[in-house]
Amino acid sequence: MNVEKSVLLIFVQASSGVDGASLLDGQSGGRGVFGTMRDRAMNEVIKRAQFAIPPLSLMILSSVSVRGVRQEICDLRFDDLPLHRGWDLAGISVQTGAVKPAFELAAVLRRQGIRVVLGGPYVTIFPERCREHADVLVIGEADDVWSEVLGDLVSGTLKAEYRAEAFPDLSAERLVCKDALRLGSYFTTNVVQTTRGCPYSCDFCNVHVMNGHKLRHRRIDDVVRDVERYLKEDKRIFFFLDDTVNADEAYALMLFRELIPFRIRWVGQATTQLGEHPRLLDMFAKSGCGALLVGIESLSDGSNFAHRKYHNPSARQAECIRSIRSAGICVYGSFIFGLDGDTLTMPEAIEEFICETGIDVPGINLLRPIPGTGVFDRLAEEGRLLHDSANHDAFRFSWGQEMLYRPKGIPLEEFIPAYTAMTRRVFTFGNALKRAAQAPTLRSAVLMFNMLYVHMYALSRKDLIRQLHALSDQAVPASPHALS
Repeated sequence: MNVEKSVLLIFVQASSGVDGASLLDGQSGGRGVFGTMRDRAMNEVIKRAQFAIPPLSLMILSSVSVRGVRQEICDLRFDDLPLHRGWDLAGISVQTGAVKPAFELAAVLRRQGIRVVLGGPYVTIFPERCREHADVLVIGEADDVWSEVLGDLVSGTLKAEYRAEAFPDLSAERLVCKDALRLGSYFTTNVVQTTRGCPYSCDFCNVHVMNGHKLRHRRIDDVVRDVERYLKEDKRIFFFLDDTVNADEAYALMLFRELIPFRIRWVGQATTQLGEHPRLLDMFAKSGCGALLVGIESLSDGSNFAHRKYHNPSARQAECIRSIRSAGICVYGSFIFGLDGDTLTMPEAIEEFICETGIDVPGINLLRPIPGTGVFDRLAEEGRLLHDSANHDAFRFSWGQEMLYRPKGIPLEEFIPAYTAMTRRVFTFGNALKRAAQAPTLRSAVLMFNMLYVHMYALSRKDLIRQLHALSDQAVPASPHALS
């Protein structure tokens, strides 16, 4: 008699970043009982509010049906690890920001006698760093190889490595189900991806490294069916998770025209170039687009060009953002301070730009050199990283809680105070209320984001100031008396 195999797919949150800021040493000492309680409460709100959407990659894998296999998702943001149950295989998608906790979890599972398969972005880029932590590696996008893994599990012939030899054909019909999710745990479970790949080559991003430069499309009919099917289970807002939802104007025009009758509300990511394409902008608005995250990065062309970002000339940025907002769509404007070419005049320029354009939710990030990106390799070669380049966990994504490198031409003792002073001025309760009142739509969400950012950037300032003090102490040589 054949026994059904049980597979657990586990989402491991990053050590820091959008899942909640934390001090560099992970402690909350010195903030007092009420301060600590407030921080914990706010972090819980963050996890269960705007950032709490299900992991699409695990939804895709859990939807692969192989006879004799039952799959479940464990989201460690909300769920306890069910070690009391017998699992034949546990799968973990390893993000760069969660390398250490993923490896630690894998060790726990393997000590329990559970075989572990690791996959995801980090495993694909750095497989040799992962082999000792897993029984099985999946390298590349797993859409087409996961059924092989499950089939081999059933037959008892699991291999040590499975590799996607080519990018999956997204035009092939693949049903993505929510059966493995607890719908009530999330802000929304309506997450949809229509394309993969990125035509751009920004050196601080790994999307083109992972998914290639060629844009691959799902069939529009399949996307429409997903939307129709998802609405039967969850009528909340939709997240389109494409890295650039306006990358192919003709495709986007056809897709969102088809979605108008469903009267959904949706959010996504786009380039500011959308503001120069009135037909597509109008289609976004008519199909229910409420907000878009746009990557502005630097307001200096020289800074953007230094990082191979050429598609958003600074002279046209402001007008593009005003056009998007005039169409009734909120703008989350994402900046990066600390690009090569930036100077200490940039904080004032960013503040003026936010006021001038009416950006609804500003995000002012520090440059994050992520292992596997061009900027990481370059900064390592130039000797500008603040940690050993072999210690990838030190370069986890975070809000800007710590500097990971030395900016070009700006000493850290000047850079950190300039950044923290800017966020102190930009992220205030008064500004949060003002932005919400002026938002073209989704005003309660805009207020929530801005209020949370008041809290989050306050935490990042504490972390950065502590880091600056620590770096200053390291730079001061010991006195003769201290050595005696």
